Amino acid sequence: MIETALIAGGGVGGMSAALALARLGVKVELADADPHWRAYGAGISVTGLSLRAFDDLGILDEIRAKGFVGAGIRLRTVAGDVLMETPPVPEDAPPVARSGGIMRTVLHEILQDKVRAAGVTVTLGAEMTHFEQDGTGVTASFPDGRNARYDLVVAADGIFSKTRAALFPDSAKPQFTGQGCWRIVADRPASLDRPEMFLGGSVKLGFNPVSRDKMYAFILEHVPHNPWFAPEEQLGHVAQLLAPFGAYVPDVRAGLGEGSLVNYRPLEWQLLPAPWHKGRIVMIGDAVHATTPHMASGAGMAAEDGLVLAEELAAHDDVEQALAAFTARRFERARLVVENSVRIGEIEMAGGDQRDANAMLGQTMHKLQQPY
Repeated sequence: MIETALIAGGGVGGMSAALALARLGVKVELADADPHWRAYGAGISVTGLSLRAFDDLGILDEIRAKGFVGAGIRLRTVAGDVLMETPPVPEDAPPVARSGGIMRTVLHEILQDKVRAAGVTVTLGAEMTHFEQDGTGVTASFPDGRNARYDLVVAADGIFSKTRAALFPDSAKPQFTGQGCWRIVADRPASLDRPEMFLGGSVKLGFNPVSRDKMYAFILEHVPHNPWFAPEEQLGHVAQLLAPFGAYVPDVRAGLGEGSLVNYRPLEWQLLPAPWHKGRIVMIGDAVHATTPHMASGAGMAAEDGLVLAEELAAHDDVEQALAAFTARRFERARLVVENSVRIGEIEMAGGDQRDANAMLGQTMHKLQQPY
């Protein structure tokens, strides 16, 4: 039914869809706007659902080798005293029962190598904004003047998706939550064998291993007026946010510098109501369900989208039915992640009981362990 497909967007979701469709024998072209196909940011947390999806894509062993895969969590006070830590997880536990972290650039490189090895045609420096379609296919116009026809177009062009704006011009714009997220990279202490969070401070601070010797920190700050931080101000601001914390945090603060890869992002969310397609153009990932990082599941959800899309295309003899089935299968799961992530952020900003937020997090993650 589908012999050719164009993937617009070369992030986790786009590359996952490319891999899953290529395994069906589809001739896939992946187009990315960045001529250098780069990934920006520091580290990324990967929960069990992400690890399961990466296992299904065939990259889990490389993530284990180049990132960090463990289990459990440790909670600390602002001073650094241990409040609680989860019990050990059996060595033979499946990927969905584990968690981990990896540098964004490393994950990107792993997926890029897998995409190229799968025979996917990669076109860079091509932001796809113009499509014309009929009942049998889609003609895509490339920035260099080339026109090409495909049986299917998959738009994985992010939270500010131009495809979404073109297909559904009346859809709601991404909404700012009132929080901003700082991320940095630092040397990993020998004692950090799992993600850790410091509770009770004016900001939410967490650390996650991303390799044998590195970790990344995330700092969630209440910034209701959505300020802009000049690059030369960012390290000093992060140092100020870290100042109240104990344990190994003073060493992290003292080591702040160019190698910290400081990154700031205002937290926004987007959840597009069904349908997620029009004709033979379907949207996946942040283009339809962008979430805040409270569930650490954005990458995993995007990877699941690519896998599920391929499964539904293989299971149906009609494109419209396949794309409708894809949305029906994914919407409630995406809604759960987006809405509960936003709610946890609201609890944090209001100074609510962190136990309520943790309970919601635990309940949601348990539901997400169910098959996708």
